[in-house]
Order: sequence, then structure tokens, then C-alpha cells
Amino acid sequence: MRRSRGPSLAILLLLACAACLGSRSTRSHPDRSLITREEIEATGFRNAFEVVEALHSNWLRARRAEASPGQPGEVLVYLDGTRLGGVETLRTIELGPVVYIRHFDGMAATARWGLDHGQGVILVSTHPM
Repeated sequence: MRRSRGPSLAILLLLACAACLGSRSTRSHPDRSLITREEIEATGFRNAFEVVEALHSNWLRARRAEASPGQPGEVLVYLDGTRLGGVETLRTIELGPVVYIRHFDGMAATARWGLDHGQGVILVSTHPM
């Protein structure tokens, strides 16, 4: 008499998938444009600049290729929808009330905030998403 392997194969596949999920990195979310409250707390830093510099230093640099002719531009910083200025203003943002920090590349920032945002935006929020 021949035995079916269907159910045992399904169980093996399920266990293999569970093992793959368990071996993922400690990063709790796949969004590379987001720094969560949990990640902020884990750093132990004092201000938003230190967190971004440690976790995503590339967010702090303007890209030459995306600059407008005659106007190099800079990465801009917003706190809860209010434009603060360039990346150095991140040093003035204490982390206590910060819920998340999100990066918008030049295209996304231009679409959301306008033409002078071609180098991108770092949005710091004290409100839940």
C-alpha cells in the first residue's frame, strides 16, 4: 500500500517558512525610509541628528545629480509639517516626543512640498502615523 506524502510535505514547508521568518534581521519593519520610536529609543542618542547620522547617514547628504542648475539645494527638515531648514536643524530636535523620522527622496518630496525640495526631506513627527 502506498502512503501519501501530501500532508507531511506541507508541514515541512510550513516549518521551513517559519524558520525563514524567524531568521530575519532585528529590524522590525521593511521600510528603509522610516526610523521608528523603538529604533530611536534603542540608540540612546540625544537629538534627531545623531539618530539619523547613526542609522541612515545617507539621508543627510544632497545628491549633486538632483540639484537644479545654478541652485544646488539641500536636504530640508520638517517637524510636524513645519519647515525648519537644513539638516543641521535636526540637532535642535530632542527625541523625547518624537514618534518617527521619515525620509522622502527628491521626487517624493517635490511631489509633496514643491519644486525647491528636490534634494529630499527628513520629516520628524511627534504624532502617530
